[in-house]
Amino acid sequence: MDVTLREPADRQRLEERVRTQREAKQRDRCRAVLLALDGHEAVAIAAMLGRSRRFVQDWAYAYRDGGVEAIASKPRSGRPTKLPRGQEEAFRQRMLAGPAAADGGVCVLRGLDAVAVLEREFGVKYSLNGAYDLLHRLGFSCLRPRPRHRKNDPPAMARWLADAPLLSSK
Repeated sequence: MDVTLREPADRQRLEERVRTQREAKQRDRCRAVLLALDGHEAVAIAAMLGRSRRFVQDWAYAYRDGGVEAIASKPRSGRPTKLPRGQEEAFRQRMLAGPAAADGGVCVLRGLDAVAVLEREFGVKYSLNGAYDLLHRLGFSCLRPRPRHRKNDPPAMARWLADAPLLSSK
C-alpha cells in the first residue's frame, strides 16, 4: 500500500488513539493506518485485524488523502424524533404534573398512559417501547416505589393494624 506519514506527529496521534479509543471500529481504523504506514499489504492487515481488505483500503487511503482527521468518526444525525425537540419539555412537564381528569381517573401515569397522552395532546403516535425510550431520554425512570392512592389514609391503616384480632400482640 502506498501510504506515508503526512505529518511527523501523526504516528504518535494514531498510537494514542489506538490506546484510548473505546469504539472498536474507530480503533481498527487507526490500527489499519499504522500497519499500512509500516509497509504491510492490505490483505495481511485485513487478516491481522479481522476486517475486510476493502475496510483497510478505505481507511488507509482516507488517511493518505486527508490525514488523521479524515479517519475520525463523523457525527450522524439519525432519524428525527416523532415528538419535535421543542415539545419535549412540554411533554416532560405534563408527565410531572401527574394524571388529569382526561386520563381516566388513574392515580399514576404509566407507559400506556404516556402513549395516550402523546397521541391525544401532542398528536404523535408512539409504540409502548418508543414511549419508554422517550421517557428515559427525558430523565424518567421506571424504578419507582409503588404510588400511593389519593384515598390512602395512613391513620386508618394504623388503627386497623392495632385493632386486628389476628395481628394483635396480646
